[in-house]
Amino acid sequence: QVQLVESGGGLVQPGGSLRLSCAASGNIFVSRYTMGWYRQAPGEQRELVANITRGGSTNYADSVKGRFTISRDNAKNTVYLAMNSLKPEDTAVYYCNAAITRPRVGVYWGQGTQVTVSP
Repeated sequence: QVQLVESGGGLVQPGGSLRLSCAASGNIFVSRYTMGWYRQAPGEQRELVANITRGGSTNYADSVKGRFTISRDNAKNTVYLAMNSLKPEDTAVYYCNAAITRPRVGVYWGQGTQVTVSP
């Protein structure tokens, strides 16, 4: 049984910070998968926020570059998204994602955690 469980969302004022966590279990090992954070606002498509590859390279959406940082702790089998200087437009449900192409193809999603940035 594979599982991704997000936590750390909540309500924060503009300019504030949050750190999201994604705990992986089952056959998902964050060191072997490309791990990503996606977000989806009401009425909008889900978009990639950031990801980190097996080799440790990272990618960020232009809208979050310089403000968000993705990282992983292999010992804890957990991926994090540190979010700083939050803006109202960051408000969305944030989803953890795990993807692998070798030796098999697999894509997994967490249940999501709500982030609300509001005065």
